[in-house]
Amino acid sequence: MIEQVPTTILCDERCHLGEGPTYDPHTDTAWWFDIREGLLFEAKIGSGEVRRHGLGRMASALGRIDADRQLIVAEDGLYIRSVADGALSLHLPLEADNQATRSNDSRVHPSGTFWIGTMGRNAECGLGSIYALHRGEIIRLFPNVTIPNAICFSPDGAIGYFADTDENVLYRVALDPETGLPRGEPEVLLRHAGVGGLDGAVVDAEGRIWNARWGGGCVDVYSPQGEHLRSIAVPASQASCPAFVGPDLSRLLVTSAWQDMDEAAKAADPGHGQTFLLDVGAHGRAEPDVKLSI
Repeated sequence: MIEQVPTTILCDERCHLGEGPTYDPHTDTAWWFDIREGLLFEAKIGSGEVRRHGLGRMASALGRIDADRQLIVAEDGLYIRSVADGALSLHLPLEADNQATRSNDSRVHPSGTFWIGTMGRNAECGLGSIYALHRGEIIRLFPNVTIPNAICFSPDGAIGYFADTDENVLYRVALDPETGLPRGEPEVLLRHAGVGGLDGAVVDAEGRIWNARWGGGCVDVYSPQGEHLRSIAVPASQASCPAFVGPDLSRLLVTSAWQDMDEAAKAADPGHGQTFLLDVGAHGRAEPDVKLSI
């Protein structure tokens, strides 16, 4: 059964590929991307005011460095963005010499280490990887990933999760909580069967995994042991990634996309590409700041 919960439209602009939402509790601001169109969205949750920023490149994720700076994960590297004026400066290149790949799902570990996914621009098999920005160095953690998604972490930082959407498998891996780096090899937590595929995910304050189901029009909730607990409706078929937002982190922002949809598919999916707020009866955790060095 898919639950219906109170849902509002945060942004009615239709993203080609909405992704990478995160929330800054210091300013009550949510951020997310339209990867394909090179756009960054900024929304004040309290007022509902939304702004859009052109980036001039495909980008997919953001980490807060401090009150004045953000780290943007883009198709050719990591950029420091000035919050005041939006100016971008290259911090570190990442697969900049490989025009066949771009960035995808990413998230900051509680230690401040930033996990970053890359993939083929046409989802070529095994062309992507998952990296970690740790102490100023980019380290490849897991190569040969087709569509990296669902990067998220247990509240204590001892477990990391990630999916390969091409396989519809969600993995878990033991981590050093102090560094965010793996202590062993990934193991299969669950295999999704049925409609849709595993996309972006976030972990709540209780350690439950909230996973957007691309093509399924919902967010699935799993226990840390991989048990399916809930499915919550999203008014767009291609739900892509969730993030907890608001002063008490009690609302779930979910992005969506119209990528690969023809006009008939769009007409049958009125919410395609919009960004939503769901009242889900759970609380998230504040996202940590990313550390650029030790």
